[in-house]
Amino acid sequence: MHVDIEALKASRHESWKRLHERSGQRQYTGEEIDELAALYHQGTADLATIRSTNPDPDLIRLLSRDLAAARARLSGKASSSFLAVSRWFRLLLPAALYRLRWWTFGVMVIFCAVAAGHAWWILRDPSLFQFIGSPESLSHYAHHEFVAYYSQDTHAEFGTSVWVNNSFVALKTIAGGLTGFYPVHVLNENASKLGRAAAIVIHYAGAGHFFRFILPHGIPELTAVWLAAAAGLKTLWALIVPGSLTRAQSVAREGRAMITVALGTVILLLMSGIIEGFVTPSELPVWIKISLGVLVTSGVWVYTLWVGRRAANAGYTGDVEEDAGYSRPVSA
Repeated sequence: MHVDIEALKASRHESWKRLHERSGQRQYTGEEIDELAALYHQGTADLATIRSTNPDPDLIRLLSRDLAAARARLSGKASSSFLAVSRWFRLLLPAALYRLRWWTFGVMVIFCAVAAGHAWWILRDPSLFQFIGSPESLSHYAHHEFVAYYSQDTHAEFGTSVWVNNSFVALKTIAGGLTGFYPVHVLNENASKLGRAAAIVIHYAGAGHFFRFILPHGIPELTAVWLAAAAGLKTLWALIVPGSLTRAQSVAREGRAMITVALGTVILLLMSGIIEGFVTPSELPVWIKISLGVLVTSGVWVYTLWVGRRAANAGYTGDVEEDAGYSRPVSA
């Protein structure tokens, strides 16, 4: 096929002009960086057409120059690093979380059922406590060890330690998704431990004592665990049901999107660690402490369902290659 260069120039004149103007900017609004991304994708398609059908050295040189400048703006160069981060928070992360919403909800329901089942099974038959420990040791745990745990080291040291440990577990859960076993193991282990601790503390110190210490940081922390498990299991699902892609392509695309989710869980666990280190052991009123945990978690879900839906409708999936300019978002 022979492309009429003059006709192509005429039809693409305004688009190439805008690409030249946008690629030369130093600062961008959110709308302008999105426009630049769209112009970049259109320009790369035009350049490929020109090169393959009717090479024009001068046109190729000019278009390549503007595309290189646009790529530098979009790929996180120092001058546009803030905009790259902004785009990640506005488009990639919320889209990835939105695509996981039903997986996350399902994991949450199963986790809560397992934890509640463990607690109920032990509480319904107090004789089962003898298999966990002596009445004295369990009472001491409920009244002292359970509370003292949140006052280890300084607030900053304890919060940082919890954040690092939980982040490591979350990242392993996502990375181990293809095994199918590891996410389920992490969920079951955490749910059973939580259910057992709940039974002990509720039996010996009361439900209020348990929930006032576990809810402030527990709500966002468990949300991060559910996200990590959902992300890992969705990667396995991409292998089992690849859709129109090959299994390798499906897993690769989902795996790249899960990198985005992994970073999101680390951020959420940082907020949870701050609450656990500074808020949970504090003397603040219980309702304020719990409200902070609820507020953080509610913010995550509003961000997922509102911002995420908009990003997903714009064609974003959370695939990190979308941020490098390799994938082209398509409006829904």
